[in-house]
Amino acid sequence: MPAALPRASFSVAIRRLRRPGSEQCTSISNAVLDTRTLYEAYSADRTLVHRSSHPNTVSRRDGTMNRDQVHARRWWILGVLILALFGVTLDNTILNVALPTLAADLEATAAQMQWMVNAFVLVFAGLLLVAGALSDRYGRRLALVIGLAIFGLGSALAPLVATSEQLIALRALLGLGAAFTMPSTLSIIADVFGADERPKAIAAWGMVSGLGIVAGPIVGGWLIEHYAWQAVFLVNVPLAVVGIPMVLAVVPESKAPGRVPLDPAGATLSIAGLVALVFGIISIPEEGWTSPVVAVALTSATGLLTAFVWWERRVAHPMLDVRLFGDRRFSAATISVTLVFFSLMGALFFLTQYLQGVLGLSALETGLWLIPLAVGLVVASPLSAVLTTRVGARITTAAGLAIVAVGLGTMATLSTVSGQLPVASVLFVAAFGVGLAMTPATDAIMGAVPREQFGVGSAVNDTTREVGGALGIAVLGSIFAALYASAMSGAVAGLPAEAAAAARQSLASAGVVAATLSGEAGATLLASAQEAFVDAMAVTSLVGIPFSLAGVLVALAFLPARATRETHRADASEPVPPR
Repeated sequence: MPAALPRASFSVAIRRLRRPGSEQCTSISNAVLDTRTLYEAYSADRTLVHRSSHPNTVSRRDGTMNRDQVHARRWWILGVLILALFGVTLDNTILNVALPTLAADLEATAAQMQWMVNAFVLVFAGLLLVAGALSDRYGRRLALVIGLAIFGLGSALAPLVATSEQLIALRALLGLGAAFTMPSTLSIIADVFGADERPKAIAAWGMVSGLGIVAGPIVGGWLIEHYAWQAVFLVNVPLAVVGIPMVLAVVPESKAPGRVPLDPAGATLSIAGLVALVFGIISIPEEGWTSPVVAVALTSATGLLTAFVWWERRVAHPMLDVRLFGDRRFSAATISVTLVFFSLMGALFFLTQYLQGVLGLSALETGLWLIPLAVGLVVASPLSAVLTTRVGARITTAAGLAIVAVGLGTMATLSTVSGQLPVASVLFVAAFGVGLAMTPATDAIMGAVPREQFGVGSAVNDTTREVGGALGIAVLGSIFAALYASAMSGAVAGLPAEAAAAARQSLASAGVVAATLSGEAGATLLASAQEAFVDAMAVTSLVGIPFSLAGVLVALAFLPARATRETHRADASEPVPPR
């Protein structure tokens, strides 16, 4: 008979033994002889009990799968989860290549086109923490199913869209679905896999996340060339239709024990603060650092997020335990993730424009030229899992960020006539570094979070990715814009003021102006704009190197030197009682 019993089972059995009038109450010996009653009660619950990171916490899984069954099908569970993840990350970038077609069909303004992209990002980033907290409370599998359902339903509505405003609302709805889907996948992975295999699972999760980002332009470009723009959205519907039944059939439910009260004040402050922060950041390239819009947004974000931290430190049941950031491993890992995506999204922002505006590739060709990025992720991710297990997060993360810095340095060597090999080299090196750094950093975040907060921990990881990517585009993009405008000053001399201002704004605008000029003047202006773009990209990529190197220092100083040991999960062969 086991040495200890779950509290619920023990109390039920004791009440049965001590029922008034029962002969079992007549002597202690009779009660001892009825130990089978206790053991059967124990067995009924043992498949639902596992240890939380907190010694007095018990989590329960809904459904019929015990831990041995979950362990046996863990790789099937992972396959279903990364299928769901792929659809969300694909949608992050698939729309970009469709924007010109959308603008023509819906007669969208430049501002409306920007909001078609930003609506998804704002809702997604703003609701991640709340969605993660709700998944911890009500069930991570349930949150995943809700997210996929919203995602599929929203995508199915695309053929009904007739105006830009409707499409913006649709993109916001997809952001809501993504906010429930993405953190749920990672939190379930952390719950299902132990410390020895979790780096492998997270490596697969990170690899598919990156592949979705890369596949977006390829899939989107092919769909736009062969079908109407609505196909860019409808591609998500089969993923939801197939994914939801697979999740219900394969993935176990998991959630925090008990009924922790909601934190509506914390949720409100986090949503408002994150939306203001992300809105301020993504407005910088268009509005400038000193614009009133950016100043108000970032000031509001500072105040709201400060109030959020203040409230979470004092409320009895916080949505996010901000004391986690006092853990050096957790804080260093979040900073590392932020800097990885700062560099990755900043580089991609320039490279996609470079491929189309300088080398003259089509949208589909641009997507195909990004394949080395996917190859780098595929090669690095499994290697990262092995290194994380053998040498720990510190060395692996630092090495990855150092390689990202090398990739940014090679990016500075590209020219107006670079062929596919130099571009492929830049993409492969940068992606290899990202793939190497992401697994240990993400594993360190999840390893520092108590089991009952896996949903929130996953949301923190995803939020840092979004904020880091937005910052990379904003900071490096604004530096690039200033360098490009300065380099174009001589080339636009003699043009009308309005045309000169447009040509100094972007390479695409310079191409439009060049098309209006006759003879040699147009070709000269376009060539000057391409040279200015490449020069500005080279300097900006070099400016990005210190950010990656800062991540190297953070990783070396604060991440664990050795692979972390599992603290959240009990031995699968032993039922673990609460203490």
